[in-house]
Amino acid sequence: MRSEPLVGDLSEKEILARISERTGRAENALVGPGDDAAVLRVTGSLIATTDTLIEGPDFRSEWSDGYSLGWKAAAVNLSDVAAMGGRPTALLVALAMPNDTPVSRVERIADGLREACERLAPGCAVVGGDLTQSSVLTLAVTALGDTGGRAPVLRSGARPGDTVAIAGEMGVAARGLGILFERFDGTAPDLSRLTPAERHAVERQLRPVPPLGLGVAAAEAGASAMMDVSDGLVLDATRLAEASAVTLDLDSGALGPDPQGALGGGEDHALLATFAGEPPEGFRPIGRVLAPGAARVLVDGAPFDGRGGWDPYRDWAGPSGS
Repeated sequence: MRSEPLVGDLSEKEILARISERTGRAENALVGPGDDAAVLRVTGSLIATTDTLIEGPDFRSEWSDGYSLGWKAAAVNLSDVAAMGGRPTALLVALAMPNDTPVSRVERIADGLREACERLAPGCAVVGGDLTQSSVLTLAVTALGDTGGRAPVLRSGARPGDTVAIAGEMGVAARGLGILFERFDGTAPDLSRLTPAERHAVERQLRPVPPLGLGVAAAEAGASAMMDVSDGLVLDATRLAEASAVTLDLDSGALGPDPQGALGGGEDHALLATFAGEPPEGFRPIGRVLAPGAARVLVDGAPFDGRGGWDPYRDWAGPSGS
């Protein structure tokens, strides 16, 4: 006998009520959930970004419980706001789900959204969204942010002579995904079977902790360019270099104990930035900006010849890409 309700047992109004009572209220919301649209107060330029998590290519239900899914959906979007030098202020969430989804899973998604905002971006909260039915669980989040009167930090501002710096972890989330595929393919992860380092890596894959506050710090320190490192350091550094029409020369000795993992791993959501002067506290120098050359990214002065970057079409199927 079934002990808890499923999504198909409740009306849209009932499901929304269960979500809304868990997601909190944004500091800058003049009008929050319940009207045709939210109304937000902004003091500078409005930043907007969106990302979608779909069961299959983006997450597996046996690995990601509802809380982890809500947390990750918030964190990956909030990081893009921070990468523009903005302060995250609000989330809009569209949730599509099968009728046999347990209502408790929906409630835990709401809990994850709320607590990610509370921990990573205090004052930010869900201000609206949409519910619908689908054969595949899908969570689409739009994050909004405020520059506070400053100009946004773009990818296109790096100049020769700048210092390349990073804030946050590199290669850890990719290592966690590898552990999930190798040790728990098709099953829920038993973290008690892992070493502390392995457990940390899996947790960072399922619940990333991007250094959001350092986005504003970088902007205030005069960052010339910045971006979220979601697809791996080499791939994202290439994107920044292309946007700025420069070459980035990365120092492998500054990338930690696993330089190859740091260069190729994705989904850490670190912040990559360039500075004409000294990087602010929380950023560590990892290279320099050069005049444009034949390669957009060098490692120790030579073109990087390894595999770099996260590709959901290739990598989510497993380490072999099959």
